[in-house]
Amino acid sequence: MLKTRSSTPTRLSVSAKQIVCVCFVFLVIGLNDAASGVLIASIQAQYDVDKATVALTFLCGTTGFLIAALTSGPLRELLGTRRLLLLGMVFFLLGLAGLSLLPPFALFTLLLVPIGCGSGILEAVLNASIASLPRRTVLLTYLHASYGIGALLGPTFVSTWLVIGLPWNTVYTCWWVLGLLVLLGLALTFKMPLNGSKMEETKGEGNVLVATLHLPIAWIAALFLLLYVGLEVSLGSWCYSYLIEGRRLSPLLGGWANSGYWLGLVLGRMLLGGFIERVGEKRAIQSCGIGVVIGLLVAWLLPINIVVAIAFCWVGFCLGPIFSTIISLMAKYLSSRLLSSAIGFMTSVGSMGAAFFPWLAGNLIQHFSLSVLMPYAMMVAFLMLGSWLALQTHPQA
Repeated sequence: MLKTRSSTPTRLSVSAKQIVCVCFVFLVIGLNDAASGVLIASIQAQYDVDKATVALTFLCGTTGFLIAALTSGPLRELLGTRRLLLLGMVFFLLGLAGLSLLPPFALFTLLLVPIGCGSGILEAVLNASIASLPRRTVLLTYLHASYGIGALLGPTFVSTWLVIGLPWNTVYTCWWVLGLLVLLGLALTFKMPLNGSKMEETKGEGNVLVATLHLPIAWIAALFLLLYVGLEVSLGSWCYSYLIEGRRLSPLLGGWANSGYWLGLVLGRMLLGGFIERVGEKRAIQSCGIGVVIGLLVAWLLPINIVVAIAFCWVGFCLGPIFSTIISLMAKYLSSRLLSSAIGFMTSVGSMGAAFFPWLAGNLIQHFSLSVLMPYAMMVAFLMLGSWLALQTHPQA
């Protein structure tokens, strides 16, 4: 009995350190993702390119996310969780180091591939790891709240950084230093799997990726996440330009207003966990989806600055818990062996939305105007709700 009592706190302590490290990983990814919207104007000025061209910075990350989608599941079985996490972080750091050196624009866009691949691997593996733990709904909510905190701080930090006259490319140096701390944390805390996680089970026969790709529910859920992430990041990336050019806010105020959107995202993830546990994942997603549509309509049809700012915050609040809730829902339908690969596939495909949809928005804005952002967001929101209805008609759902 004495031995059992002494070993239990140790296991819990290790798990707590791992959870904290995982949250820090998502915070750094959120910082980098959300900062890109504020940096668009500086990138345009530096390289003398238009909005459609600078939007390639979003699209080029798609290649990296696609690589992560196709390889994270098989690589986890081959390398194990710890080695794959370290590999993903190394890719992420290499890309950031290159961007901080202010390379030519062609190389700048190419360096987004390892960043996309690294963040895609990290998000896929860590989402699957947390989804296989007890009380996954609450833990996933905290995990994605950490991303939201990073996304909240990113625009505020970068806009302040630019206002005081510091070079925009040195922002990536700051992210690189934080990423180095993440790499060290992963190396120290993931010497063993997360307590209670089924991630490290005995390997089954056959290719786990092939088995995953034969699951219709995985494809439908991946489409849902693709549209969800596309909507979330499109609004976060182009909100700043929309506010300072379309609404004529000052750059500093525009950065703070953009942060209000990410603040709503964080609050939604932190405050709606109890609501999700009471009503269930399905009703929670439906309620949040309706709330997103209402917020977008208000921002579009009542174009008053204060109303738009509040509406963006509300949209972020409703979008906040959707990602973690769908991951938690999928854990109910999939076997423990396929869970890792399926969530890896779903989240990596979903992450591709962070590259494709902001790129598409940039091209539409270039050819029309920034006023196209709100109807574009409405279109993506309705497509997302349509994919949710398709998921509901699947027998397993």
